[in-house]
Amino acid sequence: MEVFTSWMEKHFVPIAVKIGSQKHLVAIRDAFVSIMPITMAGSVAVLLNALVRDLPAKFGGEGITEAFGWLIGINGYVWWGTLAMLALIFAYAIGYQLAKAYDVDPLAGGLISLAAFIVVTPQVASITPEGATEAVVGWGFLSVAYLDAKGLFTALIIGFISTIIYAKLMNKDITIKLPDEVPPAVSRAFASIIPGLAALYSVALLAYLTGTYLETSIGDLILQYVQAPFLNISQSLGSVLLVTIAVSVFWFFGLHGTNVLAPALDGVYKSALVANTNAYNSGTPIKNLPYLWTRGSFDAYAWMGGAGCTLALIVAIFIFSKRSEDRAVARLSVAMGAFNINEPVIFGLPIVLNPIYIIPWILVPTILVIIGYAATAWGLVPPVFLEVPWVMPPVLYAWMATGFSLPAALLSLVNFAIAVFIWGIFVVVANKVEIKEAA
Repeated sequence: MEVFTSWMEKHFVPIAVKIGSQKHLVAIRDAFVSIMPITMAGSVAVLLNALVRDLPAKFGGEGITEAFGWLIGINGYVWWGTLAMLALIFAYAIGYQLAKAYDVDPLAGGLISLAAFIVVTPQVASITPEGATEAVVGWGFLSVAYLDAKGLFTALIIGFISTIIYAKLMNKDITIKLPDEVPPAVSRAFASIIPGLAALYSVALLAYLTGTYLETSIGDLILQYVQAPFLNISQSLGSVLLVTIAVSVFWFFGLHGTNVLAPALDGVYKSALVANTNAYNSGTPIKNLPYLWTRGSFDAYAWMGGAGCTLALIVAIFIFSKRSEDRAVARLSVAMGAFNINEPVIFGLPIVLNPIYIIPWILVPTILVIIGYAATAWGLVPPVFLEVPWVMPPVLYAWMATGFSLPAALLSLVNFAIAVFIWGIFVVVANKVEIKEAA
């Protein structure tokens, strides 16, 4: 074990640290974090409508729905300005964060990225008026079909291209220079003109060539050949397990696994979550939602109390451990663990580089993911389709994230009990080893 740990510390950890601090990946992570208020507001709107519109409809409570018609309408407006426009919002966020990573004006970077995304969005619409036999084709329309979660990868890629062009030219000082007497705000705006023009015209040329010679849009190409394949691959059990195990391995070496893998977790699985939310809000039955496993599925069924299901470890320590040191760590960690903050137990016990706890640290979430995935695939529980604050306590998280599904809450509780049992075995083993070493 010591040989393996030493080898990993020498060869794996430095690479992981570089990945975790790579500025482009950090920009993606921070962009998704920055739009969290938007995704949360949209999810709350859909959640409230599920509570006052969809849930009463199942039990003949039409009167409740009528009484809350005003709230349903307000929630519709909130959804329209948040999740329905998510790609548009993300385009600004990625440009802002990437420009900041290159030490150039982040506001200009965000605006250029946003403009570039609109540049590549199809502007032609075909409408057949009532009673007409031929469609009327018009220009100047902004299709909302490309502005929600389906456009996230397009916003990411086009945002990257346009912002990097802008940032590189800014850093090479290819700018309009004004006298020192000019106010700084005006000087910064003029300095961004040439890099901004280069970025937007580059993207516009790409859009023109794609439309002229391929007779399609950049968004459709990315959706067909990048986003759809990534999302489809992400839905296999193997992919879900790979992400789960990778997060545990990073954490075992003291690296924040969910942050290191945030580009995958948010870029792929959060896209699936928002797609499910929008599909549900558009009237798609829960059983027909497009994606089986989303970003919230990990938290609902495997990462209860944080990565590794550490809240179950804390409970197992209270039940099985006789060591006062472990119980003291558990007492200090339980309150935060209930809200999915697990650094105190990870570093206090510790789990990091602990040769005994590495087995359940990887085994527990792996088993829980398999159970959660199988239950969702078999239709025993609905897919997770609502974003819930990550500090929501376990069981409640699963209940709310699935639109108040009692089977989902029950599955979360069952998984938690299984986790306590498995962790308990290794708590007892760790106690015996520590007592033997102390003697």
